[in-house]
Amino acid sequence: MNVKLRSTTLSTVAMLLILTFVPLASAAAQSVFMVNRHLYSETANANADIAAAMVTARREHKRILLDFGANWCGDCQVLDFYYRQSPNVELLAKHFLVVHIDTGHVDHNVDVAKKYHVPIAHGIPSLAVIDAHGNLLYAEREKEFEHTSVEAVTAFLNRWKG
Repeated sequence: MNVKLRSTTLSTVAMLLILTFVPLASAAAQSVFMVNRHLYSETANANADIAAAMVTARREHKRILLDFGANWCGDCQVLDFYYRQSPNVELLAKHFLVVHIDTGHVDHNVDVAKKYHVPIAHGIPSLAVIDAHGNLLYAEREKEFEHTSVEAVTAFLNRWKG
């Protein structure tokens, strides 16, 4: 009887430990994964940033990836994490200039989003690809990068690298 009681007690303690530490480990992994980086400047002039990127893109024969988002946006942070994974980091460095455009709470740079046919009202992050002369090559339709993966970003970059 004593052995059976001890076994039940140990099982209960083990279960409590699992229920306690698994969520903590998961939260720790998420916090490492979801580092809140300051990607989107609330004071930047998006049109000036795009114009400067076009000058550089012409010189370096690259395309421009317009990344509409906000620092508070978890999906925007995840997308940036995927940008920094191989092979995406290499694809971006070789073929693209990235311009992060702050959307605030979908109330900032709305005119820039409209110019490039990016439906930020449907959610962020939202992307567009333009050539070195400002010609629109791609505009996201509806939340295509809300739930994505490293592989999906790689496929996207390979498709639009030119």
